[in-house]
Amino acid sequence: MSEKLIYIKSYGCQMNVYDSNRIKDLFLDKGYKITTDVSEANLTVLNTCHIREKAVEKVYSDIGRIKKIKNNKKDMKLIVAGCVAQAEGNEIKKRSPDVDFVVGPQSYHKLPDMIKNIEPSINSEFLQNEKFKNLVYNASHGSSEFLSIQEGCDKFCSFCVVPYTRGPEFSRPIDEIIEETKKYAANGVKEIILLGQNVNAYHGTSQDGKSRDLSYLMSKIEEIEEVKRIRYMTSHPLDMKDSLIKAHADNTKLMPFLHLPIQSGSNKVLKKMNRKHTVDDYLKIVDKIRNVRPDIAMSSDFIVGFPNETDKDFEDTMRFIQKVKFVIAYSFIYSPRPGTPAQHKDNIEILVKKARLTALQSLLNEQQYEYNKTFLNTTMEVLFEKVGRHENQFVGRTIYNQSTFTNSKQKLLNQVLNVKITNSTNYSLECQI
Repeated sequence: MSEKLIYIKSYGCQMNVYDSNRIKDLFLDKGYKITTDVSEANLTVLNTCHIREKAVEKVYSDIGRIKKIKNNKKDMKLIVAGCVAQAEGNEIKKRSPDVDFVVGPQSYHKLPDMIKNIEPSINSEFLQNEKFKNLVYNASHGSSEFLSIQEGCDKFCSFCVVPYTRGPEFSRPIDEIIEETKKYAANGVKEIILLGQNVNAYHGTSQDGKSRDLSYLMSKIEEIEEVKRIRYMTSHPLDMKDSLIKAHADNTKLMPFLHLPIQSGSNKVLKKMNRKHTVDDYLKIVDKIRNVRPDIAMSSDFIVGFPNETDKDFEDTMRFIQKVKFVIAYSFIYSPRPGTPAQHKDNIEILVKKARLTALQSLLNEQQYEYNKTFLNTTMEVLFEKVGRHENQFVGRTIYNQSTFTNSKQKLLNQVLNVKITNSTNYSLECQI
């Protein structure tokens, strides 16, 4: 009998990476092996993201490319999973009949049973609680591991599809997360990155039946000796409780890095986005967390060219960035997503959007460069995660989440080492052991 091979491509966010790892584990458990060559695969999974328009079109482009391979390989099954599958399941089947199975992000645990059926199918049920109880958790044998603790969103920002593709907010029980963490730690993982659409809205139950918040969960993970670092993302300003802010002072393993998206520095735009907080609310959070952890590294997300964004609104955003000073940020041009309230109101010219994005990214890059420069000739702690592109090169991350690289004939993978920073750029630090 020939080998059963599975090819998985993941688009978009870290939660999709986590989901792709779990899909991989489900099929490894069924005797499949992983291939990085789609032409070899008996089973091809495209785990999709619906956040930006280009990501969606890339999926359809990849489907077209795989269709040609599939026509010459009759035993290949093609699965489209993830958020595009949830939002556009029927459209995918209509537009791309060669897709055999379509499965949303809350029901991919059913994939092994689905592919046993002869008839192609679509499954877009919201089965969060059932999903996590039926997954397989194998560590990737890396130094760092993503771990989804919360899914879904109840915020309904006017630009976002997550409430429609991931469903309502759901938090996994404490014991279930600790058990998964211990499994990764036993396989050598030193850093756990807790994930959620609104990770700081976490409210999972403990053994005593009480609802517990994110700071409590992280205190339990802190007790696991093999785990050396804890991170979490992505957070919402409305859910930055005082207990979580205090954890940045008290939890010895929680890294001094906070990714807290604001999306705009204009109160008018924030209201149209239905963010339910103001710029001043955000600045108060920044003050609170810098009071307890003065060296905290702040990161954020920005959308430029939101419908009806004026020059003044954009200038407010630039002034906001100058005030807070971010060590890194992710910025995008607004594009309408089907099914969201902001759809069909896109009234900012593309050239204006591009000009604003260029100006905003220039400011962010300048801040990142200036921040990285402050670490020259200092000693920093780095967890080395992977081999670099060059011979004897190793790449890791500082406690502030900066990418750091060095050359060494020693094996540095999965080690936490103190290093001297010898050079800095916008995006990374060079170091010596």
